[in-house]
Amino acid sequence: MKVAFAKPELPSQGAYIVGVLEGRKLTAAAAQAEKATKGAVSRALNASRFKGGQDEQLIVLAPQGLDASRLILSGFGNPAKLDAFAFEAIGGRLVAALNGAGEREATIAVESLAGSNLTEGEIAARIATGARLRSYRFDKYRTKEKPEHKPTLKKLTITLSDPAAAKKAFDPLDKIVDSVIVTRNLVSEPANIIYPATLAKEASELADLGVTIEVLGEKEMKKLGMGALLGVGQGSDRESQLVTMQWNGAADAKAKPVCFVGKGVTFDTGGISIKPAAGMEDMKWDMGGSGVVIGLMRALAARKAKVNAVGVIGLVENMPSGTAQRPGDIVTSMSGQTIEVLNTDAEGRLVLADALWYAQENFRPRMIVDLATLTGAIMVALGTEHAGLFTNDDDLSDKLVAAGKATGELLWRMPLAPAYDRLIDSPAADMKNIGGRYGGSITAAQFLQRFIQKGTPWAHLDIAGVTWSEKDRATTPKGATAFGVRLLEQLVARDYEDK
Repeated sequence: MKVAFAKPELPSQGAYIVGVLEGRKLTAAAAQAEKATKGAVSRALNASRFKGGQDEQLIVLAPQGLDASRLILSGFGNPAKLDAFAFEAIGGRLVAALNGAGEREATIAVESLAGSNLTEGEIAARIATGARLRSYRFDKYRTKEKPEHKPTLKKLTITLSDPAAAKKAFDPLDKIVDSVIVTRNLVSEPANIIYPATLAKEASELADLGVTIEVLGEKEMKKLGMGALLGVGQGSDRESQLVTMQWNGAADAKAKPVCFVGKGVTFDTGGISIKPAAGMEDMKWDMGGSGVVIGLMRALAARKAKVNAVGVIGLVENMPSGTAQRPGDIVTSMSGQTIEVLNTDAEGRLVLADALWYAQENFRPRMIVDLATLTGAIMVALGTEHAGLFTNDDDLSDKLVAAGKATGELLWRMPLAPAYDRLIDSPAADMKNIGGRYGGSITAAQFLQRFIQKGTPWAHLDIAGVTWSEKDRATTPKGATAFGVRLLEQLVARDYEDK
């Protein structure tokens, strides 16, 4: 779908969308449509339950006085409550409606709204962003889909008094959406296409944007003592990989970087502690954290962010075989700490243990954030609306929560405490990889914290409940969400980038 910005003009074809505020208050564009159609807008409103709420739409087919195929009244709600994310949601819902109606072309009229803190150009840019996000579709393997089931919308034109201002506001957002799409694609791919070597290759594509890439194989990781990560992958025929991605955009090339670490289990059977067959196909997206780190690093490089940033992803496939690690095995991590592996399905924390230590040893970051589809327990606690946030630093917590609210990628802080930490003490090693029945997401985070060096601000995002959506949402169709790309890009832009 192509997005364009233009001067206000009644369309000669396709759908025409105008805004209506809460209480059926017409915007200037809606008032113009009312005049052109000789009262059709009022008649439609009076014959409906439409009140102008943000999630409401009212369609007038073949409106007399307009060349448009249909006039869509889009509820904007209360302007005082219309933030950037609300306009993105409006754009996303409109794209879904237009595709559902079979429209190939549409025009949206945008104008300044009294009470909103966004400019006309920002409103247009946010609607365009939401439209692009919602138009995403992973359909590369569909060969026999009927035309009537395919999206139809090819062009979306947003009209306003200053198209140049909208384009300027949209360009950086557009680059971020491109990166969101890259992550959604990676997370959507099946495990026979995306496995450690091919995911490492996808990350290496960022070299074209100026990102420095290094890929370690099993031989190099064995020399570094990464027994925790390598233990997870030893049951697979696919070689495990560790990828680092460096973007140096700060004025001071030697400034400490911000660092992001992602879990990349490209398929998780559970290993010897094998999962039930039902639903195991979902485990293709157990590499969601690594996909987000790739998308984030792409976004930062694409817009030439003025920051030094490092992405580290540990890539493994967790399979059962004669060479797989067994429950009860004890492995030695890169940090030198030993781990008793009581459950081979608690594997992501083992991968992150070595990846986190490697990142700190090699880059000495000013802060570090890891992302992982780590526990089902976080879904029991928070459902699918918030990701779990665990951190040793209150300031970093506040920054992450604020970035989440600004992008609609919401976080909820969970506790860390010595009492939880003691639950992973082992009588046979320095720690065990599970802590018992209760507080599973917390004990997993306590495990990770044991691999954070003193004085390093750290946060762990458990994204198990938000990486994949089972339903369509305003700006996210069913499937991979890329939750975390926009959140962390916003975090960097707001709090860590050179001003």
